Amino acid sequence: MTSSRPIDGTVFEAVLFDMDGTLVASTPAVNRSWARWGREQGLPENFRDTVGHGKPAGEIAAELLPADRVDEGAARIQAIEIEEIHDVTMLPGANEALDAVPGERKAIVTSCSTPLAEARMEAAGVHRPATIVTASDIVHGKPDPEPFLLGATRLGVDPTRVLVVEDAPAGLQSGRAAGMTTLAVVGTHEANELEADLVIDTLELVRFVPVDGGVRVEIVEKGTPRPARA
Repeated sequence: MTSSRPIDGTVFEAVLFDMDGTLVASTPAVNRSWARWGREQGLPENFRDTVGHGKPAGEIAAELLPADRVDEGAARIQAIEIEEIHDVTMLPGANEALDAVPGERKAIVTSCSTPLAEARMEAAGVHRPATIVTASDIVHGKPDPEPFLLGATRLGVDPTRVLVVEDAPAGLQSGRAAGMTTLAVVGTHEANELEADLVIDTLELVRFVPVDGGVRVEIVEKGTPRPARA
């Protein structure tokens, strides 16, 4: 039997936001970068069909390249992606959401490396929080729980009282594995591909209200409940 955790009206100790596809529209840049990288590496055009969105570049390189080429390949895709930022923009409601959550109760948790995260945040005009967890900070990336658990640790909050805002299956799996409640935003994936406690079309439908002990989340227009837990 499955059940989902309530989100609308719930007070969370903190909110952890994914970046790409959740706060920042970077899909065209990502697609250009990986297509260029794939050509350079001699991979088939459809090579990305075998890897999931939302994973760190180093882990993707390790899945696709011989062991002796992984480090070089990971460094190369990072360099390409840092170049490909001219059309990276903010998604609707993203900065408003970041601004509404108090500084000590929010973080960005991204599968980008630190240099790439910095480049995309600057290009998009992200109102960046003080706490940011990147692939450079962890050993195991999404879907492993480590990134979100590190975010909770840095904020000093109970993981079971944290809301994860994500757009990708790997990130949602990471949040669930960390014991957190998950809110999925449709964009890089269709709603029926996202397993979360609640799925919404845009962050514009969410209101974050600071209260004693945390942040109350209010859904302006109800999304689609998609049970995520056994």
